[in-house]
Amino acid sequence: MTLSRRNALILAAGFGAMPIAARAAPTLAANAEADQTAALQAAIDIAARLGQPVVLPAGTIRTGPLTLRPGTQLIGTGRTVLAFTGGRALLTGKDAARLTLANLTLEGAWRPLASGGGLVALSGCADLVIDGVTVREAAGHGITVSGCSGRIQAVAIEKVADAGLFALDSRLTVSGCAIDTCGNNGILVWRSSPAEDGSQVTGNRISRVRADGGGTGQNGNGINVYRAGGVMVAGNTITDCAYSAVRGNAASNIAITGNTCARIGEVALYAEFGFEGALIANNIVDRAATGISVTNFNEGGRLAVVQGNLIRNLFRREHEPVDTRGHGIAVEADTVVNGNTIEGAPTAGILVGWGRYVRDVSVTGNLIRGSRSGVLISADPGGGSVLVQANLIAGASDGAIRAHDKGRVFGPDLAREPDTKGRVTISGNAVS
Repeated sequence: MTLSRRNALILAAGFGAMPIAARAAPTLAANAEADQTAALQAAIDIAARLGQPVVLPAGTIRTGPLTLRPGTQLIGTGRTVLAFTGGRALLTGKDAARLTLANLTLEGAWRPLASGGGLVALSGCADLVIDGVTVREAAGHGITVSGCSGRIQAVAIEKVADAGLFALDSRLTVSGCAIDTCGNNGILVWRSSPAEDGSQVTGNRISRVRADGGGTGQNGNGINVYRAGGVMVAGNTITDCAYSAVRGNAASNIAITGNTCARIGEVALYAEFGFEGALIANNIVDRAATGISVTNFNEGGRLAVVQGNLIRNLFRREHEPVDTRGHGIAVEADTVVNGNTIEGAPTAGILVGWGRYVRDVSVTGNLIRGSRSGVLISADPGGGSVLVQANLIAGASDGAIRAHDKGRVFGPDLAREPDTKGRVTISGNAVS
């Protein structure tokens, strides 16, 4: 298709005859070898000034970097492909409010991007809408947003070298997206410093996330929330991640609910380091080294509810000299663990505390089946109170409830021989 004076009005969905007719119109050809950057940028600039959308034809349009203006609406047919010819990013927007990208495929062809950048790079953009867009073969992140607000929905991101979506200091609703085959992370929700965020990450499918960048958990996650408070991660399906399905790091008041997670290389659902407040409820974890971990009381990590989760088919990482794991749920401080079902934990169904880092933990009403130990409780005298009550523990081959010293199990089965004088209260548990 050629964008002439006459059909420019159609392409831009109403540029307006008077402004367009008064100037030379750009020429845009789909399915052509020629680079269309200049023509497409001109269309974006004119349409933004007139407050009208740019509606692109079906087919492949070769283009270099494009700058989105405030109010840009770049809309395809669902069969429109923008094929990147190279540069710092394909689409860039800075301080451009009310952006809309819809029904497009953005093809990066693995061409180098700006360091730490994405194929789509947006900053300071309020009221952003990205809907029905496919991003693929990005040599960095798929989409980066910084200081933005709005919604990203029904987006497919596939085959990216770093993260599918990297949101920094933003407030977003991310829903109904499909993210597949990422080099380091699926979705990152980060803050430059700890602060309320309020983003919602719901109903997405995330799969095949590697940890090409290495490390001990900063990579390899389906969803990683860092320093961002009040984030909701709900109803996602997350599979085949090198480290975690959902990892909250210094993320206070995080809600991780109703997610289904399978084949996770380390801890499936994580609340770690300096957080206060985590709700981890009604999730399914099938195959991970640890189902749920609420940890780092030494760094201020505390205050959680772990409730109603189904955790099964856990494994030990025997190749790790110390951190072998194999736990259903591991917690440390100011935490309620209630109503969970755990089956097949090769180390312990529930691990309470690590050394002296244990305080005010309640473990009640859980079902633990087929685990080596049912509940392990840190015996360090510097620890705080623990209540273990009304749990059903079946088939624990190495004791239903026992003490541990940084993973080393010792002493009698406290379900049968409780210590009535210590800081640990054990009562009403059913053991078979």
